[in-house]
Amino acid sequence: MTTTTAPTDRQLRVLLAVVSAATFLASLDLFIVNIAFPSLQAAYPGAGSSLAWVLNGYTITFAALLAPAGRLADRYGRKRVFLAGLVVFTAASVGCALAWGVWPLVGFRVLQGVGGAMVTGTSLALLLAAFPPARRGPAIAVWAAVGAVAAALGPPLGGLLVEVSWRWVFLVNVPVGVLAVVVGMSAITESRSPGEPRRTDVVGTLLLVAGVAVLSYGLVEAPERGWGSTATVLTLLAGVALTGFAVVRSARVGGHREPALALDLFRVPAFSLASLAAALFFAGFGAMLLHNVFWLTEGWGMSVVLAGVALTPGPVLAALSAVPGGRLGRRIGPGWAASLGGLSFALGVLWWLWHVQATPDYLLAFLPGQLLTGLGVGLSIANLSTAASASLPPAQVATGTATFTAARQLGATFGVALLLAVVPLDAGAGLDLADRGWWLSAGLAAGAAVVAAALGRRT
Repeated sequence: MTTTTAPTDRQLRVLLAVVSAATFLASLDLFIVNIAFPSLQAAYPGAGSSLAWVLNGYTITFAALLAPAGRLADRYGRKRVFLAGLVVFTAASVGCALAWGVWPLVGFRVLQGVGGAMVTGTSLALLLAAFPPARRGPAIAVWAAVGAVAAALGPPLGGLLVEVSWRWVFLVNVPVGVLAVVVGMSAITESRSPGEPRRTDVVGTLLLVAGVAVLSYGLVEAPERGWGSTATVLTLLAGVALTGFAVVRSARVGGHREPALALDLFRVPAFSLASLAAALFFAGFGAMLLHNVFWLTEGWGMSVVLAGVALTPGPVLAALSAVPGGRLGRRIGPGWAASLGGLSFALGVLWWLWHVQATPDYLLAFLPGQLLTGLGVGLSIANLSTAASASLPPAQVATGTATFTAARQLGATFGVALLLAVVPLDAGAGLDLADRGWWLSAGLAAGAAVVAAALGRRT
């Protein structure tokens, strides 16, 4: 890795601010759009399950392109790829705000995912290249905290913006993105790995994106088409086949091409278990986020603003418990701490199953579940990330981090698809349907806890 002249203290502070702001935007768009779903449903009443792709179009693209974006930056320059990603993300945000229909909105969300992957896939590398070793710890801590802050601010900020128009959920990105690009052009020092010989396997990446997208589409459409219908069966089989082709191609690609899936990483048992636990946990987390928005607004009739405020305690507690959770992981092992997090999350969802009724009762029936799920997120995310990165040799940490993050985001994608398979968007807001969604999230979180416990025995 080589860099130009060492940056000054002022440049380092500005660099950290720019990178953190850009990463915040990319993370925020994973959370803020959930609160806009009721407004999108009202704006496009005939869209039905197509609205799921406003979420999934972003997460699938974001997850699949994280590792390729990092390799592209290593080869051609991290500053160049980072700023290009910011431009793409900001322009796509304008497109989302001006979208004239559901599918144009989905298309711009996919473009947002491309930009978000370019920004997130290069942001940590920019910090590591610019900051001297003695100052990297605090910089990485700030970078890592950005995701938790984005999760905490997503519901209330989204609720306030949606009161004006759902389009403001996307427009809010524009001034921050433009400012970050302008400041970043002078404040960021270029860095790259000049000997980087690898090129991304484009065909394998496209196969992976297509496989996940077709599988998600089959799950989302299954309730309407029928689970046993020819269309559903063929769609799901096609998704499995495309994903299988991506795996096979990744196993056979060699030479100067980097596979879409870094399969050699999954030969490390601890990394495989941490990635599986993260995928299961984020599937439950993604399903829970969207489901609770609909229950509070449709089931209990809250305004979007009030629902956003009501959903805030969980992410806030997640942010506050992440650092103590990391300390607990260092004492008892990250796998065991993450297992406790999965159990806490599952218990929080079970609390809603046991206590939530048709009559609103936020303080006693809903808030305790929010606190338990928030604690579960704080314990799980930090410790699973630690377990995944600590299981790999230094040369594989960058690729491993991108692969682990991709597993998390793909888990969230399938969580949303599974939720809409058991609780379709147009199915109303009865308590029986709400229970289905909560059982799904509780089961996925419990599965994550079991896998994390197996990880605990290894670490």
